[in-house]
Amino acid sequence: MGYKNIIYDEKEQIGFLTLNRPGKRNALSLGLLQEFSFCLKQAAKKKDVKVIIVKGAGTDFCTGHDITEILGSELNSIRNLFQECLNLMILIHSIPQPVIAQVQGIATAAGCQLVAACDLVVAEVGARFATPGVKIGLFCTTPMVALSRVVGKKKALEMLLTGKFISAQDAMAHGLVNCVVPEENLEEETLKLAGDIARYSLVTLGLGKQAFYQQIEMGEKEAYHYAKEVISSNALMADAVEGMSAFSEKRTPVWKE
Repeated sequence: MGYKNIIYDEKEQIGFLTLNRPGKRNALSLGLLQEFSFCLKQAAKKKDVKVIIVKGAGTDFCTGHDITEILGSELNSIRNLFQECLNLMILIHSIPQPVIAQVQGIATAAGCQLVAACDLVVAEVGARFATPGVKIGLFCTTPMVALSRVVGKKKALEMLLTGKFISAQDAMAHGLVNCVVPEENLEEETLKLAGDIARYSLVTLGLGKQAFYQQIEMGEKEAYHYAKEVISSNALMADAVEGMSAFSEKRTPVWKE
């Protein structure tokens, strides 16, 4: 597929998905959201892609929705736009590959939502994050869903109610970002993290990622019972047998999948 709003490439078991609307600071147009989702669905089918890195072209990661697609539109059109966005956020958690956000510049509104929805996040030291919808009378209710699940309630409400930016360091302290690195090392450090993950079995990564998001919303006892069933089934899978055998035999495992 020839993409107009994103760029996608693959190298060494890593998929690179770039939001490619730098003139619009990578605003999430309907077209971009649709291409993003299609691309992830295609990548999810590939056994030779084990990690996906999402980044933005130009100076900023993503500034949220394209307001020009909301102003003057009817309710059903607006609802469709937000439906495409929530479909993408759910899809990020549904595909087997871990998704890493590589963040430079600013990530605001639905761009901040995208960061929160990604499985892991590497940000450069100058990156900033905000949910500023309140400033324009459009509360960031959909970004709130992802944000409130990775950031503590008080911090999430502070961001939502004030619309103020927080720094990359503050974002890391509150759980929105995994690590903060110098701007010149952003790509290198993101690749390093992706490479650390890509060495493992995709079927194991996918199973673990799915189990994580399933159990996180459960009560403790229910989560333990669910996890017990998952790990019991996992132990009989070919890659688990290979991995345990390789460990016992002090050799490098050769993954089947």
